[in-house]
Amino acid sequence: MNTELRKKVAGALYGMALGDAMGMPAELWGRQRARKFFGKKIEELMDGPSENDVAFNYKKGQFTDDTGQALVLLDSISSTDYVPDVKDIAIRMIDWAEKENAWDNNILGPTSKVALANFRDGIEDTSVTDKALSNGSAMRIPPIGCLFLPDEKQKIVDYVYEVSRATHTSDVTIAGAAMIAAGVSSAIVNTDFEKVVDDILSIEELGYNKGCETFSARLSERTKIGLEIAKQKYEDDDQFTQKIYDVIGTGVGIIESVPAAISVAYYAKDPNRCCLLCANMGGDTDTIGAMATAICGAYTGVDAIKKDYIDLIDKQNDVNFDSYIDILLEGREKLK
Repeated sequence: MNTELRKKVAGALYGMALGDAMGMPAELWGRQRARKFFGKKIEELMDGPSENDVAFNYKKGQFTDDTGQALVLLDSISSTDYVPDVKDIAIRMIDWAEKENAWDNNILGPTSKVALANFRDGIEDTSVTDKALSNGSAMRIPPIGCLFLPDEKQKIVDYVYEVSRATHTSDVTIAGAAMIAAGVSSAIVNTDFEKVVDDILSIEELGYNKGCETFSARLSERTKIGLEIAKQKYEDDDQFTQKIYDVIGTGVGIIESVPAAISVAYYAKDPNRCCLLCANMGGDTDTIGAMATAICGAYTGVDAIKKDYIDLIDKQNDVNFDSYIDILLEGREKLK
């Protein structure tokens, strides 16, 4: 067994869950509202406030739909011998959503909510998925990056498309998800984060070519601006996250959240720091945290994540993370 590889894959999976859970309490709140409510900063895993229309569903250390849907994807590809099956994925997503009471509790994202409801009701309508601009494809994709080497870019894009097309088939949503998957894939094997960034940016065009054309701005161009912001010198982290919030944006649109996540991952590199930066940024904090901290966790390996975080995540979520790590390692071998 390649112990180091296992630690990197575990880092990606636990990093995703950590960023998700840390960002959950302030999810979809503006920066100033979150600062006033939490007394300046979130500094630890916390319960979702009753005042938050989405986060009230969760207790401290619990991950949200980002990680929940990622595990649904892994259950599906494991059951289909790693050949993505859109029908199986959709059925499992709907089952998950019904168990979570996701429609009533406002847990599902805007595109997934409509697309899955259409599938459930037997409505064939790709106009929703072809025009998607939200980040549902990218929020659940980080573990998929563990299945591939970073130079297998076309394979990554093709796989991302197949596991995403139940809800997202537009060019920007496939490209954004592919960029996050490529970031995880590259972070597993590279010790230079500049190489990770190169792999992220170089997969973008392949993703656009795979999806249905929209008229969104280009992800790579906005990501480059975010990376330049990350390279500037700041008196403190607040100045950096404010700049990302103001210039790149931190909303549910994939054109904001994916560049923001990549920029924070580049700035932080450490998963413990990354999850807190994302949690305190304002906006779609759990999704940005899940994507960014997955990349950082893949980069450092699971041993770099604070043990208290790991222990609480294990305690608060009814999930055997080791079994999902096994699924990813087995798939990495099968898909060679």
